[in-house]
Amino acid sequence: MNILVTLEHHFEQTPDGAVWTQTTFPHSFWKRYLEVFENVRVVARVRAVDSVSPDYQRADGDRVSFIPLPDYVGLKQYLSQARQVEQTVKNAFVFGDAIIMRVSSQIANHLQPILDQHHYPYGVEVVADPYDVFAPNSVKHPLRPVFRLWFPRQLRRQCAGACAAAYVTEKALQHRYPPAKNAFSTHYSSVDLPDEVFVSAPRIPKQEIHTFTIISVGTLAQLYKAPDVLIDAVAHCVQEGMKLKLVLVGDGKHRQELETRAAKLGLKECVDFRGQLPAGDAVRAALDQADLFVLPSHQEGLPRAMIEAMARGLPCIGSTVGGFPELIPPEDMVAPGNVTALAQKIREVVINPQRLAQMSTRNLQKAREYTEQVLRQRRFEFYLYLCNQTETWLKTHKP
Repeated sequence: MNILVTLEHHFEQTPDGAVWTQTTFPHSFWKRYLEVFENVRVVARVRAVDSVSPDYQRADGDRVSFIPLPDYVGLKQYLSQARQVEQTVKNAFVFGDAIIMRVSSQIANHLQPILDQHHYPYGVEVVADPYDVFAPNSVKHPLRPVFRLWFPRQLRRQCAGACAAAYVTEKALQHRYPPAKNAFSTHYSSVDLPDEVFVSAPRIPKQEIHTFTIISVGTLAQLYKAPDVLIDAVAHCVQEGMKLKLVLVGDGKHRQELETRAAKLGLKECVDFRGQLPAGDAVRAALDQADLFVLPSHQEGLPRAMIEAMARGLPCIGSTVGGFPELIPPEDMVAPGNVTALAQKIREVVINPQRLAQMSTRNLQKAREYTEQVLRQRRFEFYLYLCNQTETWLKTHKP
């Protein structure tokens, strides 16, 4: 049986037809589906380019193909191409395929009516919370309050109608978007942590650090990860005499305004906008050069960037949303959007080498719960259940 997967991610396609990604979802990611299914077809946004940088990874390949959607960004571009998106999604549906929608997702919202029309079985992989995505200060759009009502409602409906539901959190997303009572439900992160990404021992904080380096990893295409809040908090700390350097890994349309923000706060020499780094060694090298990982997000499913930082033994500070409470204790979290609380938390941690050592030990141990060996069996059971349910349904239903 083949599987169709809808996905919110931007890919690039070169003239030879090859599909590429710089960060997540390379061909190796799709191999996990191939443990159960014969072929994978992916519906996602794809941008035509003349060439890609050497650090890009091939996304399509053996038994993995893409159905490209227009590479729209934002509501205005989406509305101008909505008919084409809808028609492409409709054409992608093949009676007889298994279906997984990675949600929340506007692409999935186009597929849902087709599935409902046939009462077709499907699975969902719940990777984000639209209620937090459209929280105040997370997205700047006049229709944000409407989106905050509409998209969570859609996601609740999709989860309630799925025969199988997998969540990236153990409890958080399940509470807000529960599966149907008779559905198969499990949880696993999409993070892939082979043994070689783990450091061998927790960190021993340096007794004398002239400049303490904080790192954050996340997109600047939106303000979901609250880089503006982090910049403001670092400014508070620097104004009080702390010697800090902030490294921001990621890129997007808000980068220029964030650079301007940092300069106005007197942080031009203190904030390093590192840009987008290829997943893997480059990101791990940046993490290894830092002393503290901070991700004060307005929304998260389960923050994979933090899990990767924990695997490098980094002490971490996060917010209280999404899956953060499943990773770090309350004393290492702050409420989202609270600059003063975040600055205070940074001060508490930076001046306490013993606490840094304890955080490193605990985080490294916690990250080992997300190794490939632990998560693979849950994913396999989820895919196999969906495959069997779809095959059973097809025996009594015709196109």
